[in-house]
Amino acid sequence: MPSAGLLRVTYLEQRVPPQHALYWGSEQVSLEQLSRAAYLDLYQRVGQPLGWNQRLTMPDAELDALLDGESLRIYVLRDVGEQALGLCEFDRSDFPHIELKNFGLVPAAQGRGLGSWLLATALLAEWRSNPDRIWLHTDEWDHPAAIKVYQRAGFEIFDVRDEPPGSL
Repeated sequence: MPSAGLLRVTYLEQRVPPQHALYWGSEQVSLEQLSRAAYLDLYQRVGQPLGWNQRLTMPDAELDALLDGESLRIYVLRDVGEQALGLCEFDRSDFPHIELKNFGLVPAAQGRGLGSWLLATALLAEWRSNPDRIWLHTDEWDHPAAIKVYQRAGFEIFDVRDEPPGSL
């Protein structure tokens, strides 16, 4: 149990590509460059129940530079009506190490296997660039099933720390 004021943070990494992603539904996953408004809308719909706020507090110019830059890749899950249901966001600024920065589904899309499919599809696409590893951190504020989802996708825990929430 973490000390008062600290958050238990679990670090995971993947050093080999996952198995192929199988899904037979009508949803689609694609690499997209989103406008700030579209990104923040999806980010809020996915992250609001989990308390995500990092991108919401980022100055507009900084977020625009990130969204328009080369280091961020965002895979978006959409239904047949083109409604965004989830995202899988990678920070490639430290390539050949890639950080899975944000991942999740809107609450209405959860529980149907779409998250695992989105994650596997996005990971397979990122592995095509031959990184050394893909890593992430998650904490106790995240979805309760997060660590199990990541482990099923082939991630392994490499560190667990108690950290102040502001450092995340």
